[in-house]
Amino acid sequence: MKTYVITGTTSGIGKSLAEEYSKHNIVFAGYRNERLKLEGENIIPFYIDYSKPETIQQAIEFINSKTKKIDTIFNVAGCVVAGALELIDMSELRRQFDVNVFGALELTRGLPVNKVINISSMSSFGIYPFIAPYCASKRALDILFNLYSLESGIKVISLKLGSIATPIWSKSIQENNTVLENSKGYEAECKYLVKNALKNEVKGIPVNKIITKIIKIEKLSSPKPSYTIGFDAKVTEIFSHLPQGFINFVIENKLKRMRK
Repeated sequence: MKTYVITGTTSGIGKSLAEEYSKHNIVFAGYRNERLKLEGENIIPFYIDYSKPETIQQAIEFINSKTKKIDTIFNVAGCVVAGALELIDMSELRRQFDVNVFGALELTRGLPVNKVINISSMSSFGIYPFIAPYCASKRALDILFNLYSLESGIKVISLKLGSIATPIWSKSIQENNTVLENSKGYEAECKYLVKNALKNEVKGIPVNKIITKIIKIEKLSSPKPSYTIGFDAKVTEIFSHLPQGFINFVIENKLKRMRK
């Protein structure tokens, strides 16, 4: 039996990974603000909230008291801070990086990990206005962990996912409801953002298809450091490699049409 640590296991990708890997392995399943709904003798739940630093150290101490080796950690937990960048409170920007970047790094560094798999996003290619904090946090996650891998020798894999049909979309609307409803001057853009999020929750790639791909990648003896998964993610990656001036021109024109 192998030993896994998986964060964000109350729903979506994290929950499905925990269910799958716990069939034949030990899984430390991290949860934040909901009672863990996973069951099974191989599931060991632990509480962690990346916005509360003390819970990270408590989680590290708890896991290290139970095992001396982690085969793979899946950094799944995350959040989306959305809205017009000039209107987002600085405390929310800091929370975005605490949850999506610093928390994952602190937990990983505190455990005896052999392999790291980060659930990143096509947003890390940095071309989506009004989710700028999320884009920047995912880019930072990819850069920090890639260099961490080079320095430490620990295998790190970034999975840059496209739109997945998970509850993260409706959760992000709820978490950002105040700024989205009070974005004076950006009403059209924020309305589109909400509409697109709700569409992705229904029409995104089914979670089970993503889990199948993730499991195949995790089993590879010599995986690549980065995988772009999903048609929309691959298109985004290609587009992001074009000259920045052209990228901005295309996006600015799309925003102008949206405002009409």
